[in-house]
Amino acid sequence: MKIGASTLAGIEYSLEETLEFIESLGIEYAELVHQFPSEDIDIDVLESYNLKYSIHSPFMDVNIAALQDKSRLNSIKQIKDSIDLANKIDAEAVVVHPGLASFLAKKYFLDKVYNVADESIKEIGEYSRDSGVLTTIENMPIFDAMIYQNLEDLNELLVSLDMAMTLDIGHANHAKYPPEAMYFDSIKHIHAHDNFGDDDAHLTLGEGSIELNTIINTFEKNNYDGIYIIEVNDFDSIKKSYEYMKENFKI
Repeated sequence: MKIGASTLAGIEYSLEETLEFIESLGIEYAELVHQFPSEDIDIDVLESYNLKYSIHSPFMDVNIAALQDKSRLNSIKQIKDSIDLANKIDAEAVVVHPGLASFLAKKYFLDKVYNVADESIKEIGEYSRDSGVLTTIENMPIFDAMIYQNLEDLNELLVSLDMAMTLDIGHANHAKYPPEAMYFDSIKHIHAHDNFGDDDAHLTLGEGSIELNTIINTFEKNNYDGIYIIEVNDFDSIKKSYEYMKENFKI
């Protein structure tokens, strides 16, 4: 079982402090949040730690479903920069958000938003494939602007494009998916955190209402070989979540 932790938990600190903390716990992987304040990541710094990496591409100020061409193209370029970084450091996966529908776009042009998102995802997938990088698209929570909250729709798209999904367990729970409905063969990367179904809270594992053991055991029985990335809010939550994983699963 591959366990990692997202550097999102240390966003207020330097990347070095966060990587040092993750390494100190004996965790194998760190997921680098490749956006402000870590837009420019020094590869030599990464190589100084006994860690392997995945990358979360930018999602702040980025929208690959934007109807404005300049915004969309700039967003795709930023995603491709993350893929290039992944290629350089031999990262195991890149995570991409599928985009947003602004108020007016959602009201008048939602079908167009999905069409644009699908074309952007296809372009990113082709670039990723040419680069030899596994790029995965993440399911979203049920917030108004988010698209691809529906796991079945996202899975159908990704299967048609021969691409992979990041299952965000907390997002799926927020979207009211029961544990038995969260498994798809297209899932090659997982974000693990907890909530009570009423918000995308990113709680410590075991502190919400998600049946995490049921979900993770299903993946293990199906020979899942990706990483479980602990994506929580602070260092203490990483530590407690890692302890939860060690107590409940064979690590």
